[in-house]
Amino acid sequence: MNDIIKTILNHRSVRHFEDRPLTDEQIRLIVECAQAASTSSYMQAYSIIGVKNIQTKKKLAEQAGNQAYVEKSGHLFIFCADLHRHEVIGEMEGKNVEDSLRSTEKFMVALIDAALAAQNAALAAESMGLGICYIGGIRNNLEEVSKLLKIPNKVIPLFALTVGYPAKETAKKPRIPFEHIYHEEEYKQDQEAYVRELEQYNEIVSNYYDQRTNGIRKDTWTGQMARMLSNPTRMYMKQFVEKKGLNLN
Repeated sequence: MNDIIKTILNHRSVRHFEDRPLTDEQIRLIVECAQAASTSSYMQAYSIIGVKNIQTKKKLAEQAGNQAYVEKSGHLFIFCADLHRHEVIGEMEGKNVEDSLRSTEKFMVALIDAALAAQNAALAAESMGLGICYIGGIRNNLEEVSKLLKIPNKVIPLFALTVGYPAKETAKKPRIPFEHIYHEEEYKQDQEAYVRELEQYNEIVSNYYDQRTNGIRKDTWTGQMARMLSNPTRMYMKQFVEKKGLNLN
């Protein structure tokens, strides 16, 4: 056990922030930590857009489903899968890179690079005593988000990261038990054990909500997931990504 591991294990989403902006030094340090993340084949296939302007943050909060903490965070980082930079590289070097940039493989590289960078940024922020929350809601309407942020071709805004000074203590949600996540040597496929482990996790999650809400809410995890997955959302995504010139072959 060390301070890094303590920071990781102490993670929780923060949705209430003090009215206190991050300093330029904090922002730079968080981005530099993001850049220190591993990157496939040194591609660095992502970009980060920082948003300070309160009106822009307000519009993004609306696009994300009227999540007020998007607007009220100390700083908003938008993480993007970015192969536009590599399109420019092809022009600079006189090479035809289009087939590679349109491939599913390079699209996955950009997604993974952006996610790794974001998690580094999140851990850096939390180690500084700041709170964070990932915001996938910006994908509700990527046409509007792209227009607002002037996003070029071959760039996809993936999610936002709100960062700021926590205004109050947030409860830590219980994760799926180790035994259900970690598979030794091969993927275990004992369906009865799988269901039994999920039922045990349901009890943990239900107790968490019961205590947190004084008995008002007793959701199970599988119940939440089933309700969410039975109501498909953002089904325009494939069309939007292809329109941006990505994931085409």
